[in-house]
Amino acid sequence: MAVQSTLRHTAAEDALAAFVDKWTDLFKTRLRKTSRTTRIVATIALITSIVLGGEGARRWWKRKRHEREQGHKLVRTNSWLHNKDGSRTIYVPYKDRTSKVVINNTDPLTFEAHRRLFLNPPRVSGLGNGTVPSAQAKPGLNLAFLHQFLSLMSIMIPRWSSKEAGLLLSHAMFLMLRTYLSLVVARLDGELVRDLVAGNGKALALGLLKWCGLGGFASYTNAMIKFLESKVSIAFRTRLTRYIHDLYLNDNLNYYKLVNLDGGIGHSADQFVTQDLTLFCAAAASIYSSLGKPAVDIGVFSFQLYRSLGPLAVTGLFSTYFLTASILRRLSPPFGKLKAVEGRKEGDFRSLHARLIANAEEVAFYGGADMEKTFLNKEFKSLKSWMESIYMLKIRYNILEDFILKYSWSAYGYLFASLPVFLPAWGGFGGVAEMAELAESSGRERNRMKEFITNKRLMLSCADAGGRMMYSIKDLSELAGHTSRVYTLISTLHRVHADAYKIRGGNYELYSLSDVQGTIQKGFDGVRLEHVPVVAPGLWPQGGEELLDSLSLIVRSGEHVLISGPNGVGKSAIARILAGMWPVYRGLVSRPKDIGQDGIMFLPQRPYLSPGTLRDQVIYPDGHNDMIEKRKSEIDLRRVLDESRLGYLPEREGGWDTRKEWKDVLSGGEKQRMGFARLLYHEPRYAIIDEGTSAVSSDVEGLLYETCKEKGITLITISTRASLKKYHTYNLILGEGERGDEWEFERIGTEKEKMHVEKELQDLRERLSRVDEWRERREEIEKELAAVWTEDGGSLNAPSYIEVDQPTPSSES
Repeated sequence: MAVQSTLRHTAAEDALAAFVDKWTDLFKTRLRKTSRTTRIVATIALITSIVLGGEGARRWWKRKRHEREQGHKLVRTNSWLHNKDGSRTIYVPYKDRTSKVVINNTDPLTFEAHRRLFLNPPRVSGLGNGTVPSAQAKPGLNLAFLHQFLSLMSIMIPRWSSKEAGLLLSHAMFLMLRTYLSLVVARLDGELVRDLVAGNGKALALGLLKWCGLGGFASYTNAMIKFLESKVSIAFRTRLTRYIHDLYLNDNLNYYKLVNLDGGIGHSADQFVTQDLTLFCAAAASIYSSLGKPAVDIGVFSFQLYRSLGPLAVTGLFSTYFLTASILRRLSPPFGKLKAVEGRKEGDFRSLHARLIANAEEVAFYGGADMEKTFLNKEFKSLKSWMESIYMLKIRYNILEDFILKYSWSAYGYLFASLPVFLPAWGGFGGVAEMAELAESSGRERNRMKEFITNKRLMLSCADAGGRMMYSIKDLSELAGHTSRVYTLISTLHRVHADAYKIRGGNYELYSLSDVQGTIQKGFDGVRLEHVPVVAPGLWPQGGEELLDSLSLIVRSGEHVLISGPNGVGKSAIARILAGMWPVYRGLVSRPKDIGQDGIMFLPQRPYLSPGTLRDQVIYPDGHNDMIEKRKSEIDLRRVLDESRLGYLPEREGGWDTRKEWKDVLSGGEKQRMGFARLLYHEPRYAIIDEGTSAVSSDVEGLLYETCKEKGITLITISTRASLKKYHTYNLILGEGERGDEWEFERIGTEKEKMHVEKELQDLRERLSRVDEWRERREEIEKELAAVWTEDGGSLNAPSYIEVDQPTPSSES
């Protein structure tokens, strides 16, 4: 044995040496035939490729190391990078490294291109008159659903080279592979039964090995189909969510106008984006496999059955499919409409809970738990009744569906599978084989068993495909409901973004959103209003309520203005118009650019504290990376807090990186002072403060205003506190005149103002002179109320335990 092994080893070495010599001689021969110039060029090309490859590898490694270091740094600071094209780069931590993710903003030209799909659809069935499709289209399997779905698909798959198209192609390849595996499994199933009946153990064992190997590959294929379906769903959702966010959160303030001006979707925008969008993407991803694969399966399996059973069986199968489809289509409930109404009721129930959470403190003070519970129970009862009615409809439909698709189709399958046996002339290849074996009975039963098992497997697969197509009618109806909801959201956003409001039904409403003729000019050094009516807008298509007929004023740098007047005359409305939240129906509004140097900043009446760290509260709406780009440090933030009388917060709360629910941690005065801290951090040229010091003491209020004026910030304050006049130059008084729709703009400290103050003092003196008269009248009323009258007209004295309080002069004064 050792000698044989040595001989084999020597023979292998000789063969290898002969092979090497052969190729060496061949190389030398070709090298001698090659010219000197060719060899020099090849050598230079080889050296150049090595050098360039090494340099490329070095640059790639250097770039990756820089990105890795930058990623670790940005992950620590929880920030991002702004690229020149408007996109953002973030780094997501993964194990001991970071993953780079680039988020591209939607191009404004894309919005303009898609606007015609959502605002000017074709005049087809279900889309109303083409003016407001989202509000008039009824969910269902009609042309409106086709238009809506294709419009959304243009967002989900923007081009054929996108990632979503690649995922769909991969999904389709695995679906086709699964169909092919079903054919192989059907044939192998028949062979296993044939070998089992014939008692062929060797062939049976080999078939079982094939079955196990094929089963492992089929299991992998099924898992990949489900995985790719989930990937397609999340890819669709990612694309739609980013599109909606870019359209929802932008400089046009669509997130405010969507709820407060348009009113097309009420206060359920959060439910549209979170719940309905998720359900739509999941249904759209699943409908691709529940419709596409069954259609391919039916075509492939029908061809195989045509070859095995003949044309009569296939004709019968397709007749059964069409008959079943027509019955189920006629008896199917309107699942699309039912699902859309269910989604609306779910949104109403969810909005009540969100409303309770947002106003929990106020409800607790009023003790309104019982009333809120009544509202919630009533809304839930409505939702519960609707869902129970849907379930009752589904029970009857599922009984009919299961009987037809499972048991009736199985009976038809056995009938058609018997054609080659009882009617061999109409049985296709199976009938031909049956007639060929009539003369010899050997093996006929085994072949019948094989063909029957194979055909049965094919018919089961075909019936399963047909059943999934029948079931997909219900899925399509539900998809139509989800599609209508998402299409409504995006079409409403496009309408708000483009201010594409039209007159409904020929009714012209003054100061409606279709009657906006004013102009907003940004970049002006100052604040200017020219013949601007102050109007509280109504939800479209209703008209707005006019508060002031025409307002004209101009505020230059250093001219601090106090806007005063009684409640409801439009003080805060002026700030909303300047911020672009309310439309400018007439006239011209000029203002500086947005927040920043030489810009304008607004402090709202209700202080807002964002999620994040204590640092984020001071620099809002900037991020940490924006703070670094502005060359601001925590020393600057400390100075800002000291100037706002909040210097104790970092030590009290545990540092700049502390994360808390700040709206519950800070008091009312601290929240308002945090607004001034943001104002001092950004240092805009102009600031509009709406009741920004109502919870702050007078001494701190004066320090805050003086600090802002020292920083060169021109203040426009909306307040009813007369103590703020000394920090301002001009006073805009609203609510003058008999109807309260006039205004007056005057300089503070003039003789006219002093006379106005003297008049107010005189009115107070006159009222004080009548205090004794009012006191006597009060005593008379209390005595009358304390008396007890009898039937005979007399009166009884008050009980001894009742004492009528006699007010003292000191308490009255």
